[in-house]
Amino acid sequence: MLLTRHQTKTSPRWALDGRYLPRDFRLALLLELPKSRLGAFLESLPQGEPAQGELLAPAEPEHEIWAAGVTYLRSREARTSESDVKDVYERVYDAARPELFFKSSGMRVRGHEMPIRIRKDGRWHVPEPELTLVINRDLEIVGHTLGNDVSSRDIEGENPLYLPQAKIFNGSCAIGPGIELDGLAELDRITLSCRISRGDRVVFAGETSTSRIRRRFGDLAEYLGRELEFPHGVFLMTGTGVVPPEDFTLAPNDEVEISGGALTLRNRVQS
Repeated sequence: MLLTRHQTKTSPRWALDGRYLPRDFRLALLLELPKSRLGAFLESLPQGEPAQGELLAPAEPEHEIWAAGVTYLRSREARTSESDVKDVYERVYDAARPELFFKSSGMRVRGHEMPIRIRKDGRWHVPEPELTLVINRDLEIVGHTLGNDVSSRDIEGENPLYLPQAKIFNGSCAIGPGIELDGLAELDRITLSCRISRGDRVVFAGETSTSRIRRRFGDLAEYLGRELEFPHGVFLMTGTGVVPPEDFTLAPNDEVEISGGALTLRNRVQS
């Protein structure tokens, strides 16, 4: 079951498996339900005509997108290499408590085929392809999508306390193309790939598997909800295991394509 959100002439509208749901359907209300009731509830809804509108990010303005850092060995190696404070990343990779940080509001997040951005006051910019969990208000993982945690590595590398500036800016977060509600048992063995094209040339390609992540997804969700409530649900990016080499940086007009399972998220870079 794939939930997608589309722009129509009047307002955004959700669709299930390519057909519009009732106009008053909202993801926030769906994520108030326990996981055990989601499938039956969606199947009970009438479906309308085929969805035609432009794809939007599969989140609503009240949703928050959070992220986990240094969950893959490759990410630890890259952060240690770039940083002037190297032991911070080595310690968090092995620690019981994960690194969790706020990434974006639903109002700011970009969707499939929507532009992402790089900061004008940075010089080293990378995409971070990440499996993104969709979590209900009871902190149950009910679905997943793909995410791009666009980051300024030079800003974070200068000082870890600059992480919010390296991670949170207009156009720094994309999720999509939709929310896959099936296949939760396979989340720990999804191949994630990233391809970056510059004109007609591929300038970077890499992949990893979620089997290489050090953290359990349920543990990440539990830590996120320890002292925070998400009455309408929340999105959680789970970290990246695909990191371009140190001599690479994103440039305006680059196209970033992230794939995982049956989903593909594609965005073009603006400055």
